Amino acid sequence: MKTALPYPLFAAIAALTLIACEDEEDNDSPQVQPGWQWSPERVRETVSAVRAGRSLQPRSWPNGARVAVLLSFDVDNETIALRFGEPTIGALSQGEYGARVGLRRVVDLLDRHQIPASFFIPAVSLQLNPGMAEIIQRSGRHEFGVHGWIHELNTGLPADVERRLLVQAIDTLTKLTGSRPVGYRAPSWNFSPNTLAILRELGFMYESSMMSDDRPYELLANGEPTGIVELPVEWILDDAPLLNPQGDRYSAPREVLQVYVDEFDKAYEEGTMFLLTMHPHYIGHRSRVVILEGLIDHIRSKRGVWWATHRQVAEYVKAQAGMP
Repeated sequence: MKTALPYPLFAAIAALTLIACEDEEDNDSPQVQPGWQWSPERVRETVSAVRAGRSLQPRSWPNGARVAVLLSFDVDNETIALRFGEPTIGALSQGEYGARVGLRRVVDLLDRHQIPASFFIPAVSLQLNPGMAEIIQRSGRHEFGVHGWIHELNTGLPADVERRLLVQAIDTLTKLTGSRPVGYRAPSWNFSPNTLAILRELGFMYESSMMSDDRPYELLANGEPTGIVELPVEWILDDAPLLNPQGDRYSAPREVLQVYVDEFDKAYEEGTMFLLTMHPHYIGHRSRVVILEGLIDHIRSKRGVWWATHRQVAEYVKAQAGMP
């Protein structure tokens, strides 16, 4: 629950903001133009840069399944503390928990139930903890995807730097896992104006950072089909904002489980797709992994569930849609 600021403090902040704005005007700093001042052409160009194209929801899932379930894990670990260049020892240790304890706990649970999953890993995270690759690969079911170099924010990077870091990430994951990843998830789901063009140039099959639908769809770039499958995410279906006790959206774990159950039940009812994003340094804690245990038990109580990696779903919907 958010608490309103006391009025004197609010007034002080407002006054400082006004002074800052006046200083910017005095310095002839460029001002952000509000959307109501934009021309219709500028609105269309902005909205059309990256947009949802045709739905790739298939008529049916493999073997007559009613719903596709995609479990994904962003294995960020220490990169969250490192990315802005001012890490603290405590924050680094919180990230290390993901590699030291959380990941193994998660993978053991998945492997007990023979469930595949997709693991999106910043390259530096895997460099620091190369043993994670063996843990994930042990069952032969799971997939590796790219999650940036050091969990950088793409919107803060020049195009050439963003491309260079992504190439480094691909090369590093390929070397440490033995196979080149075909899927991408932007760190913090943070797309720059250049991200989609870079993904197309580097030949990614699918992307998983956008939020335009509950179902798979094709990404458009300035109104043109790209051939890239989007497997959409949602903050509702991400454990990081809901399970971080230092965040402002924290929820009790049992309440989070109910959200996930409700989301799955609707996906099952509609015959579409349930995609969940988790982080080993959150969901891998003892009081949090019970969420995943409970969710798996609930899903397994239903008939007609296709447990799949992101790559498997992307390949399937591309084939069903006749995409090259």
